[in-house]
Amino acid sequence: MSTGIYGANIHSEEIRTHTIAVLVDNEPGVLARVIGLFSGRGYNIESLTVAETRHRQGLSRITIVTSGTAMIIEQIKAQLNRLVPVHSVSDLTIEGPSVERELALVKVAGTGEKRVEALRIADIFRARVVDSTNESFVFEIVGKTEKLEAFVDLMRPLGLIDISRTGVVAIARGPESMEGQD
Repeated sequence: MSTGIYGANIHSEEIRTHTIAVLVDNEPGVLARVIGLFSGRGYNIESLTVAETRHRQGLSRITIVTSGTAMIIEQIKAQLNRLVPVHSVSDLTIEGPSVERELALVKVAGTGEKRVEALRIADIFRARVVDSTNESFVFEIVGKTEKLEAFVDLMRPLGLIDISRTGVVAIARGPESMEGQD
């Protein structure tokens, strides 16, 4: 590693999180091939969602959140583009404005004051109660990952029992689709 005249690292690149959307054929083995590309090269997947989006065309959308230097992210996108069932790859982090959301189900135990406090915090975060017993709640919360993490952190001391998260889903803003057509 080289340093400049003032001791600063001149070859370090910032590691950033990127959200990448991949439009693929909806057929067996495609997700395994995409995941294999990441694991085979030691890239980490922080979040992964996949679902069929265009039934008539037989297409699915994979949304991957990963981290790396600019060079690593470019390598990931290039390698994804080379996979045969891939129709398009979009780096939503750099290609313009986008909307990202995640859903979580958060189970919290509590009675008395802790129960009241959990409900108060849920109201502030716009979390919905989707199940309730005398000893617990299941909250549904939707938003950016940071919002979900803040909610979970506040629920920990109140009796957090369990969490189930969907992973990030994202879409570019504006009238264009991933393929540039509607």
